[in-house]
Amino acid sequence: MRDKVGEQELTFGSRLRRLREAAGLTQEELALRAGLSPRAISALERGERQRPYPHTARTLADTLGLSEEARASLLATLPRGAAAPTAQATTPEVNLPVPPTPLLGRERELEQIRAFLREVRLLTLTGLGGVGKTRLALESTRDAAEDFPDGVAFVGLASLVDPDLVVPTIARSVGLREARGQSPYEMLRAHLREKCLLLVLDNFEHLLGAAPEVSELLGSCPDLTVLITSRAPLRLRGEREYPVPPLKVPDPSRVSEVEEISDAPAARLFVERAQEASPTFKLTEANAAAVATICWRLDGLPLALELAAAKVRFLAPMELLSRLDQALEAGAARDLPQRQRTMRATLDWSYELLHGPEKELFRRLSVFPGGFTLEEAEAVGAEPGATGAPADEDVLLLVGNLVEQSLVVADPGDDEDTTRYRLLELVRQYALEKLEESGEAEDAHREHAEFFLELAERADPELRGPNQALWLARLEQENDNLRAAMLWALSVGDDDTAVRLGWALYVFWWYRGHQREGRRWMEEALSKSAAMSASTRAKALFVAGAMAAGHDDFQSAKPLLEESLSLFRDLKDKRGAALALAGTGLMALNQKQHERGAICFEEAADLFLEIGDKWTAAVMFSYLSVAWLNQGDHSRAKPLAERGLALSQEVLHRRGTLTILYVLARVAQAERNHEQARRLFEEGLTYSAEVGEKTNAALCLEELAAIAASDDRLVWAARLWGAAEALLKRIEVTALPYAPDRSLYQGQVAAARTRLDEQTWVEAWAEGRAMTFEQAVAYALDRRDVAVGD
Repeated sequence: MRDKVGEQELTFGSRLRRLREAAGLTQEELALRAGLSPRAISALERGERQRPYPHTARTLADTLGLSEEARASLLATLPRGAAAPTAQATTPEVNLPVPPTPLLGRERELEQIRAFLREVRLLTLTGLGGVGKTRLALESTRDAAEDFPDGVAFVGLASLVDPDLVVPTIARSVGLREARGQSPYEMLRAHLREKCLLLVLDNFEHLLGAAPEVSELLGSCPDLTVLITSRAPLRLRGEREYPVPPLKVPDPSRVSEVEEISDAPAARLFVERAQEASPTFKLTEANAAAVATICWRLDGLPLALELAAAKVRFLAPMELLSRLDQALEAGAARDLPQRQRTMRATLDWSYELLHGPEKELFRRLSVFPGGFTLEEAEAVGAEPGATGAPADEDVLLLVGNLVEQSLVVADPGDDEDTTRYRLLELVRQYALEKLEESGEAEDAHREHAEFFLELAERADPELRGPNQALWLARLEQENDNLRAAMLWALSVGDDDTAVRLGWALYVFWWYRGHQREGRRWMEEALSKSAAMSASTRAKALFVAGAMAAGHDDFQSAKPLLEESLSLFRDLKDKRGAALALAGTGLMALNQKQHERGAICFEEAADLFLEIGDKWTAAVMFSYLSVAWLNQGDHSRAKPLAERGLALSQEVLHRRGTLTILYVLARVAQAERNHEQARRLFEEGLTYSAEVGEKTNAALCLEELAAIAASDDRLVWAARLWGAAEALLKRIEVTALPYAPDRSLYQGQVAAARTRLDEQTWVEAWAEGRAMTFEQAVAYALDRRDVAVGD
C-alpha cells in the first residue's frame, strides 16, 4: 500500500526526494554516488520519468543505505509493468555468440564479474591477448541478463580500424536504421535513454579514441551498463577495471602428483582440449610432469594452452614440450580469429598498438628473466647516450602504459612498499626476439649485467652484518637476474665481471644451497680465460673450491683452495688468505682431520680480527670449537664456542649464533644434560627457520630426532629424520662440517629402526620426507604431535 500525505499519494519520485533530503544529499551528490546523471535524478523526483527500472531503483536504495523496511517501502512505489519504448527501432535480438567449448577454471572470476555488474555501470575486463577476456564476458553476461529487462547487446569490434565507426556499429547491432537528420550517436542515445540494457563491447583496445563517446552515452542513459573487453583500460571516470589473470598452473615443485596437477585450472584446460584433439589422451604418472611443465612454460594463458593441446593429436607431451615454440606457431583452429591463429599473431597485435618509446622499453625489459623494479627498469630503459633517451619520470610513465596494455604485470612487493613488475615468459621471449632484431641487445644486456653486479657488490658487506637476512632474501628474489648477468658475462668473455659476481655472491650461494651452481659458474670462468690477473684468479679459485667442498667433493676442492691460498699470500691479501684458510679448515673437518682444521681456523680467526672483521671471526671460533669437540675435548670446545657467541652477539650475527647454539647443544649432550641440549637445538631450529638457514635446520632436526628416539618416541623421530634427509637433498648439501661423525647419525637411525615394526617405520619416514620445510619445523617444535598424529 502506498503512503498518503493528505489526499496526495506518495510516488517513487517524491519518496526518493524525501529520502535524499533526509540523507543530507543534493541531487548531484546522489547522482555521483549512484553512478547516474543529475538529470536522471531530477527527472525521477519531478515525475518526468515515472517508470524507473528495478536495476536503477535498487542502486538508489543501496546508495542511500536504506533499512530493509525503507527499501521495501521505496520499491513498493514502483509502477507495475515495463516502460514503453521511446524510440522507433526494429526489435533487437540479443545475440550472444555461443562458444564451441565450455569455460574451465574461472568460477571465482565469474562470481566477481557478476557482482561488479550489479554495482558499476562501466566495467572493463583487461588482460593480455589470449587470456580469455571474451570468454569471461560472454559467460558472465549470459547469467546477468536477468538484471537487465531490455536484455544484452554484444558488439564485436575487432575488425574495425577507425574509432569513428564504433558508434555506428553499436547502433546497427541494436537494430537501429539510419534516419535522415539524425547522427548515429543521436539515434543511439535516444534509443538507449530509457532502456535498462547491458552493452558488451568486445576488443576495444585499438579504438580507444571512441572512449569519450562511451562516456557520453553512460551520462545520457541512466540505466545503461557497459561491459568492455580490452587489453588496456579506457581511462574514464567511473570505470572499474578488472584485470583477467592467467589460469593457475600446477605447483612446479610437485609436478609428479597426478591429482594435484589435474586440480590446477591450466592443466584441466590443457587435458580437456587435448582429449578433444585425441580422445585416447589421458593424464598419467608418465606424462604428468611434462603436462605440468607445459602449463608452467605457457604461464597459464588459455589461448597458448589450447594451441599447444591441439598438437597432442600427433605429439606426446614430452615431445610437445621440446617443440613448444614451434607448436605455438603452427596453424590453429580455423574458427579462431586471424589474430589468434598463433601466439605470435596475438602478440604482434598487441605490439603494433604501442608507440615508439613504448616499443623500445618493452624490448629492453625482456632482459629481466626474474622480473624487475622501477629502479631496474630505469637502469636499462634506454640506450646510453641515445638522443631523446627517456628520463626517470618518462620510464615510470612508459612502464605504466605497458601495464595498462597488459604486456607487463605489476605485482605488489612482499613488503607492500615496492611494486615488482614482470613479463609473462611467453611475452618476454617475444620481446627478446624483437630486442635482437632491433640491434639494441648488446647494450641492454650490458646495462643489465652492470646493474646486478653493482647490486651484488653492494650486498657483499651486508651479508656479513645485521641485515644479512634481508639481503639474502633480496638476492634470492633477484637470483634469475643474477644468473642472467653471469651467463651474459661468460658468453662475451668478460671474466672480470663473472668473477666479481662470484666473489660477491659466494656467501649467498653457500647459505641458500646454490653451491653446485656457483662452482659451475666459477669453473667455467677459469676454463675460458688464460689471461686472468692473479687477484681475479685467486678469487675464482677460492669460490670454486669452497663450493666444491660444500657438496663433499674434497678431491676437487683441495687443489683449488691450496692454489687460492698461495696466490692470496703472494698478493698479501689478508682477507682472501683468511677465507682460503677457512675453506681449507672446513674441508679438513669433513675429512676428520680435526687438528689440521683447528690450525687453519685459529690462523683465519686471527687474520679476520686483524682486519676488523668480527663477523667472520665469530664463525671461525665456532668452527674452531667444533674441531676440538670432534676430538672429544669439551673443556677446550666450550670456551671457544662461548667466545664465538659473545662476538656474534656483539655484531648481531644471527647465523653465527646458530652455529654456536648447535655446538653448545652438542656440548650439553656430551655432558649428558639432555634437557638443555633439547632446548638449544629447538632454539637453533627456530632461528634457522627465521633466517632461512636450512642446513643448520636439518642438523637440528636430526638431533631432535635422536633425542626423541632416546625417549622411545620412535614414530616422531622417524618423521623428523625423514624430513631432515629430504631437506638436505633438496638443498644439495652433503658436506656437514660442524656435524658429528655421520657414522654416529647412521648408528642412531639403525638402532631406532630395529625397535619399530618395519611398515610403521617406512610410513613415518615417508611422511617426514613429504613435509615442507615449514611443516617440518612446526612439527619438530610441537611436542604434542598435532601436525601428524602418531
